[in-house]
Amino acid sequence: MEFGVVLPHVGPQAREHVVERIQMVARQADALGYHSVWAADHIAMPTNLVSKYPYHPEGKFPVEVADNFLEPLTVLSYVAACTTRVRLGTGVLIIPYRNPLVTAKIISTLDVLSNGRAILGAGVGWMAEEFAYLNSPYRERGARTDEYLQVMKTLWTQEEPEFHGRFFNFSDLRCEPRPVQQPHPPIWIGGHSQAALRRTATIGDGWYGHVFWRNPEHLPQDIQTIKQFAEQAGRDPNALTYAAPAYERTFEDVLRSLDRYEKAGLNHVVLAFFMWTEGFDEVLSLMERFAREVGLKAA
Repeated sequence: MEFGVVLPHVGPQAREHVVERIQMVARQADALGYHSVWAADHIAMPTNLVSKYPYHPEGKFPVEVADNFLEPLTVLSYVAACTTRVRLGTGVLIIPYRNPLVTAKIISTLDVLSNGRAILGAGVGWMAEEFAYLNSPYRERGARTDEYLQVMKTLWTQEEPEFHGRFFNFSDLRCEPRPVQQPHPPIWIGGHSQAALRRTATIGDGWYGHVFWRNPEHLPQDIQTIKQFAEQAGRDPNALTYAAPAYERTFEDVLRSLDRYEKAGLNHVVLAFFMWTEGFDEVLSLMERFAREVGLKAA
């Protein structure tokens, strides 16, 4: 099993000494043998949130925690320069928020500058207010996500890219550099809806079950559904990566749950250490302890 770390780029952890904190966590993850670091995506948060978060039992989203959000692709570009080995993941990037040609360019640039370490965690989004701020049609978010990902794959894999779809049409252009990773950086689809699970199985390279409040008892069924969809699409379900954050309330519970996660079918677990600490200094010590407990190999 592989393990990732959420970077301290949101909320109170990112209000003071944010540059030093991101740098320290990233370098520590790199040195201790963690496999990935992650940055989430929100651009503009409403002061009066009406939209219901679909994965919380009461529909609540912690705006008070997430109202200070550094932009993930910028964060990961900075982290690429601070590290040499650890993978760089968006957990997850809301695909309909951005022009896909621009996103493809940024991701390929990140992949080049990091020597092939980018992971595109991709989601459709859920906050209607944020879609309105960005002038992106909320009800088209699924269709746009599917097409935008196809646009990115086209730009990454074709020397003379050409695409004709519902939202984008182009030919006779170049959008280089192309990524280091071939055929392209892995795309891990976020979400738990049937559409998201089918999207994982048909166009994704993996799944990132990226919400912290969903009952972990759903994991085996979600993974089994993806595998069934993949088989129906003629794809090898075992070639996909199955990733999710650790859901437990305490750090000790996380350690006790690793076997359960593995049995559920996960092969990549992402840890938000700041969830189990009182202060930033404890984040680094918990990272060290976890690395010892699970036997990570230091770089």
